[in-house]
Amino acid sequence: MKAAGKRKRKVREMAENKINVMMVDDHTLFRSGLKALLEKEEDIGSVVDTANAEEALEALEQHQVDVVLMDISLPGMDGLEATEHIKEKQPYVKIIVLTMYNDEPYLVKALEANASGYLLKEAASTELISAIRSVMEGEMVIPPSMVKALVSGTIKGKEGGNQGGHGEDPLTEREKEVLRYICLGYTNQEIAGLITVSTKTVEKHKSNIMDKLDVQRRHELVRYAIENKLVNMQDLQE
Repeated sequence: MKAAGKRKRKVREMAENKINVMMVDDHTLFRSGLKALLEKEEDIGSVVDTANAEEALEALEQHQVDVVLMDISLPGMDGLEATEHIKEKQPYVKIIVLTMYNDEPYLVKALEANASGYLLKEAASTELISAIRSVMEGEMVIPPSMVKALVSGTIKGKEGGNQGGHGEDPLTEREKEVLRYICLGYTNQEIAGLITVSTKTVEKHKSNIMDKLDVQRRHELVRYAIENKLVNMQDLQE
């Protein structure tokens, strides 16, 4: 009887820890194949299937979703705008932009919309599954070639800012810690819990960081953090 009770608890715990996924893509065959792939994974729970941003926003009100796989090219509202809407209403939902666009400007816009990952549709299925698990752990997922673009300066920050490791480091140790968590995709409330301060204090640290570095965009923070070895490329890719 005790063994049966333990098995029931284990099954219940596994069900509670499963990752619920939503797909947003207007290609029916692509969604069907992706859904079949995801449902084979033991740690994937429900898979919600939507064809456009409007359907996705409505479905999010009805389903518990942990990770959204978001296409960019959608009829009506595009995926980047949809990402902004979702993160405003449900900041704890992780969004992976899943697209065929291997272009840095789209990556920049995805980061600015607070996506947790950017993955190409040509990626292997194992990469996608790994990306879903990684963003659930608070990591940011970016294709290696695009991370290199951030580091090399293909994506430009503001001119004249304290970027690229030149001169004296303007950030305090606490600000570096906060910046690392920002780059890894944590929300202000999550960071507050991790470093045991209020959300307002985290917001103040973030404001100070952006003022000191003379930047306004998330991708500029990511670039600075990589160049100054505050985060490793592996942290963003795993």
